[in-house]
Amino acid sequence: MEKIVKVACVQAAPIFMDLQATVDKTIQLIEQASQNGAELIAFPETWIPGYPWFLWLDMPIKNMPLVYQYHQNSLELDSDYALQIQEAAKKNNIFVVLGFSERDYGSLYISQWTIDNYGETISTRRKLKATHVERTLFGESDGSSIRVDETSLGRLGALCCWEHLQPLARYAMYSQHEQIHIAAWPSFSLYQPQMGSIGPDVNIAAARLYAAEGQCFVISPCAIVSEEMQSFLCDTDEKKKLLAIGGGHARIFGPDGRDLADPLGEDEEGILYADLDLSHITIAKTAADPVGHYSRPDVFQLIFNKEAAHKVILKEDSIKDQSIKLSESLDDTVEN
Repeated sequence: MEKIVKVACVQAAPIFMDLQATVDKTIQLIEQASQNGAELIAFPETWIPGYPWFLWLDMPIKNMPLVYQYHQNSLELDSDYALQIQEAAKKNNIFVVLGFSERDYGSLYISQWTIDNYGETISTRRKLKATHVERTLFGESDGSSIRVDETSLGRLGALCCWEHLQPLARYAMYSQHEQIHIAAWPSFSLYQPQMGSIGPDVNIAAARLYAAEGQCFVISPCAIVSEEMQSFLCDTDEKKKLLAIGGGHARIFGPDGRDLADPLGEDEEGILYADLDLSHITIAKTAADPVGHYSRPDVFQLIFNKEAAHKVILKEDSIKDQSIKLSESLDDTVEN
């Protein structure tokens, strides 16, 4: 636990709907963070190829050309684009937690990809449940995406956006003794100030609460809406009122909920940095560990299915597995 980790938290706008250009910008930010001594860099939700704000601005039938374009610019794992990012992580000796729209054949998922400093994949996860109109574009995951990974930096976990407003998901993460959490957000400039629940006050508070409630460090990267993005997405003054420029509210929180880095202006691009002293987690947990001494399992228990859900079970595989089990059983019988 006596370990200090320097981390980097991105607040920036992607090159919207341009896969290669955003990959290039991703690599530039990785290089910048590494040059400043960071061991880990975290990117916003759907950083590649940018958050699909058009879902909130028009009816689905009018969005179909943009939906097609979004598919074409989403990132496929094991692609040349993905390899470029892995090579950048390796070259710059830095962990990367990347938010991206994952294209898996005909479906898209809101995903987060954790890469180690050797350029190897630690894990990928998908948002458990897309929020509101996101469901017209993205699929959903299963319990295997509520995970915390043991790494050389500590126990790393990640969630996207309003997953931080799902209390059972939070508790399942806490139960895995997370030390460093990435809370990724798209931007907080939509429907403001009319809809407070998706604005900065509520969602910054959600990330801060996660840190204090789970007694872990929270890196909270947040994208911004650039002038170019607004021009691309908003063809009327009414739409410009619905989606404002800016909305960046990146933060880094300690396990007691305090800010560890001064925030940037909401329309300002940059990287926040902080040194995370993991020994502070022990101090925070002496007061209230929600999955330890501060729990009441005789009153409250969480049922958590963390198994991956298989959409297809091949009959031949099932028969083969049964044959193997029968053979093993016969061998045990003969030995006994």
